[in-house]
Amino acid sequence: MAESDVPSDFPEGVPCWVDAQLPDVEAGKRFYGELFGWTFAEGYGPDGLAHLDGEPVAGLTAKRDGRMPTVWTVYFATPDATALSRRITDGGGQLITAPTPVDSLGVMALLTDPEGAVFGLWQAGTHAGFGRRHERGSFCWAELYARDTTAVDRFYGALFHDALFGPDASPDFGRAPVSDVFPAQMPPNFLVHFGVEDCDEALGTVNRLGGRVQATPFDTSYGRVAVVTDNQGASFAVLQR
Repeated sequence: MAESDVPSDFPEGVPCWVDAQLPDVEAGKRFYGELFGWTFAEGYGPDGLAHLDGEPVAGLTAKRDGRMPTVWTVYFATPDATALSRRITDGGGQLITAPTPVDSLGVMALLTDPEGAVFGLWQAGTHAGFGRRHERGSFCWAELYARDTTAVDRFYGALFHDALFGPDASPDFGRAPVSDVFPAQMPPNFLVHFGVEDCDEALGTVNRLGGRVQATPFDTSYGRVAVVTDNQGASFAVLQR
């Protein structure tokens, strides 16, 4: 997707941003810089904003508490994080972090769905979200791995109906049973996918950089996917369309 194809305002319920919470942000910059060709600038809170060809694609943030998980988080766009948070909790979700301003960049919140899968909300300020997506080295998809797929279909279908089913919908996330890829005891989770030209080549780079392959390439309705962790333990997927 070219820069001109990226919307300046993402409709509510569309994935508009991803970030990773890491123990060592500088190590993360080296890993993802080599894997995806990202460059980094200051200005994303106290940490780094990843760019691809000069456009923002992701954030790397330092974990404030060692007990926090090392994870990638997907954020859904909303014009009103407070109102959407209320709808989520009314629908059986849980609030982790109440809507909080991030300088002038926007307002963020963290919540879970009724099964406990964590996701974020982003109410744009000066930072609208992705400057590039749907291409190599950028966000391409988020898959929700759930236990009760019927229940989460109802939850997200009601929450983000227009983004998923509206006349102009082109969803950037789907769902599958946890057991399709992960052990049955794995908690429900969102898996962020980044585009690559060749899954096998990307896995070689991940291994060389100290990451680990969790699931070797498999075919899905949206492309060829492999699941990996980075050199600090954050899981993500690489997607070859």
